[in-house]
Amino acid sequence: MTEPLVQPRTINLAFTGASGAQYGLRLLQCLMAAGCTVNVMVSRAAQVVIATETDLKLPGSPQAMQEALTEYAGARPGQLLVFGREDWFAPPASGSGEKAPLVVCPCSTGTLSALATGASNNLIERAGDVALKERRQLILVPREAPYSEVHLENMLRLTRMGAVIMPASPGFYHSPQSVSDLVDFIVARILDHLGLPQDLMPRWGEERAKGKRGDQG
Repeated sequence: MTEPLVQPRTINLAFTGASGAQYGLRLLQCLMAAGCTVNVMVSRAAQVVIATETDLKLPGSPQAMQEALTEYAGARPGQLLVFGREDWFAPPASGSGEKAPLVVCPCSTGTLSALATGASNNLIERAGDVALKERRQLILVPREAPYSEVHLENMLRLTRMGAVIMPASPGFYHSPQSVSDLVDFIVARILDHLGLPQDLMPRWGEERAKGKRGDQG
């Protein structure tokens, strides 16, 4: 018997300076809709990317950013928390904090390098280091092309450490009709890995299985 999906209470979500801000923002909306509490971390480069790729302009201070993202994602009061880049007292900064998964979406190749080498120069890098040392779930969503040998070596090293590398490479077998459909393809895969229910995208073979059940009815 397949075990039911277990919904995590808290998710740590980091935005870094790779292209693909739409993936992280859509994921944030879905996590809010799923009732999760989300600890958000945003790098300086990510702020620039978000402003370039979307209509969302995030203010500099964590409190003001929290208010902006709460409104954007439709979060309940207290459901979304934003932590500063050097807030070493934030829950994701310590192994004694809540055992929450960490998703870095999008994940820059600079962040890949920092995590692969154990750098902890800011809260995002420290949160990744904690996830690795505590053997917590770590999902990294790079968006780069082509990958250099250094990038590939870092991804291999992180995979061997237990991280999941999930490049923002959407499929086309679901016949996407819009850019949003392509974004949802990746977000659905992330939600699946987090054990969260999602109806953004049918799982492989799901429609065929439904059809068979319907024929038997």
